[in-house]
Amino acid sequence: MIELETRELEYFLAVADELHFGRAAVRLSIAQPALSKAIRRIETRLGVPLFLRSSRRVELTPAGESLREHGRHALNAVGAAVRNARRAGDTQAHLRFVIKPGGDAGLLSGILAGYAHQPDARRVDILFSGPADRSDFLRDGRADVGLLYAPFDDLEGLAHETLYTEDRVVIVPSGHRLAGRAEVHLSDLEGETLPRWKGVPGGDGTGPEVADVVQMLHMIRVSRMIGVLPRSLVDPAPDGLVCVPVTDAPPSRLLLAWNKQDRRPLVASFVAAALTAQARSDTPRGPHTAATEAAVAAT
Repeated sequence: MIELETRELEYFLAVADELHFGRAAVRLSIAQPALSKAIRRIETRLGVPLFLRSSRRVELTPAGESLREHGRHALNAVGAAVRNARRAGDTQAHLRFVIKPGGDAGLLSGILAGYAHQPDARRVDILFSGPADRSDFLRDGRADVGLLYAPFDDLEGLAHETLYTEDRVVIVPSGHRLAGRAEVHLSDLEGETLPRWKGVPGGDGTGPEVADVVQMLHMIRVSRMIGVLPRSLVDPAPDGLVCVPVTDAPPSRLLLAWNKQDRRPLVASFVAAALTAQARSDTPRGPHTAATEAAVAAT
């Protein structure tokens, strides 16, 4: 038995986000008394209080905190299911491919050319993400396939294949103490200022916040920080900057990724074509995994 309807979950999440019944009611375009009544009805049905209310403030209880976390995932999953159902029935649907700007290591044109030769090829719409939300695009159905970087991107709930493995480099101004080195170790970077990536919680950087590689390179050029990136993102190095290999940094892998639950022929055909195109190129890539076999078998 489903104890909460999606509309009730939307009501709860609006109040949980705003922590104010008036603002939540405006956001939902309903009357505040109706919203308050709906929340009381949810609490009665669940048998636990979700909010602590006073004349000055509204706070979430531990039960409310839990419902906010899991309820948001549930609502996103329902939305993704609806979008995928509609797209599965749309024989003219485009394939949506998400990448970070400049984050394709030069592989995208070859992948698209390989896919274009598929008899069932569709138009491919390229979507550009922020620094760390490509996984969300794939999990919530905004994109069908994408290019992700490991170990940086969250792969939970995603199937993936390694297309390209590369080393990482530290990017420094040409006058930096490390600029003349042939290689460095991670220990050589101790005490240096590294960027904080916007939208990436728990990052180790202590320097200014940056939203993309372009911003980071600008801050490095004016000696506000240094950065460590996969080589392909900064090859060739921009004027005034030097890239030095970090020999003991774990390698970076460029991945082709898609939602584990998405078994549509549209996605399987693209994955198979991309892997075939990459195998025929001169660029090294990792071995096939079981995810590949599953994707190819679905075509």
